[in-house]
Amino acid sequence: MSPTQLIIKELADKYGRSREHLLPIMQGVVEHENYLSEYSMVEIAREMDIPAAEVFGTATFYSFLETQKMGRYIIRMCKTITCAMKGKSQVLLAIQDMLKIKIGETTADGRFSLMQTNCLGLCHKAPAMLINHDAYTDLTPEKVREIITEYMNKPL
Repeated sequence: MSPTQLIIKELADKYGRSREHLLPIMQGVVEHENYLSEYSMVEIAREMDIPAAEVFGTATFYSFLETQKMGRYIIRMCKTITCAMKGKSQVLLAIQDMLKIKIGETTADGRFSLMQTNCLGLCHKAPAMLINHDAYTDLTPEKVREIITEYMNKPL
């Protein structure tokens, strides 16, 4: 049994194999592998005895279930009008300039992926972003450079 199959079996044993447990199982795989590979989605379908198309459809519907290999640190920049009105564009340009990537790309060293996402629920402290599960608010180009530098200095 492959490591991915083992993770999926453990998650299915924990949550159950009925359709309503698909999302927590998928989230568990993402926690372990940082994305849902085609292989893992097929294995989830097999383990749960549901059509693979259902797993693929669920994965592509939710923005936090990535289906491409991602960097160790996934930066998710909020793309709402509130963040835009409070300077998101300048913050995003600072990130792109610093990392030399565009939205949807991953740095060559595999450390960072840059994504945009719908509302993070932090409009009162816009502009906002997540790096993995950590929220950062009231962003400025200077503040985001400091944050990214901290992550760059962490060991891989």
